[in-house]
Amino acid sequence: MELPVQRYRVTRADLIRYAGASGDFNPIHWSESTAAKVGLPGVIAHGMLTMALVGRAVTTWAGRPDAVVEYGVRFTRPVEVPDTGEGTEIEVSAVAKDTDDPSLVRLDLTATCQGVKVLAQAKAVIKRP
Repeated sequence: MELPVQRYRVTRADLIRYAGASGDFNPIHWSESTAAKVGLPGVIAHGMLTMALVGRAVTTWAGRPDAVVEYGVRFTRPVEVPDTGEGTEIEVSAVAKDTDDPSLVRLDLTATCQGVKVLAQAKAVIKRP
């Protein structure tokens, strides 16, 4: 069963707020020149911010944060955040599947940005509502 798509906008201001909250002030998350020097296409979102936004989608589908039993992802592509007011958007979709335990549901997750898959092996297990 496919679940409703969740969308999350990410702007440069979000990157600044996340850096302050996480303590991750790596300049690839705010400096175009540093990002270019290390071969990135531009300033990128923190991987853990991307993972957190996908986690937010999981808790939305689950109905409550404490319903999440397992959650994991593998990072495959960076989320480039342009220096515009609109930033970029991460789109999260999921397919719910039964598990051997009737009280649990497995979510196979897909996260994309600009049509490009940014996570692999993304999955969650949640308690049935």
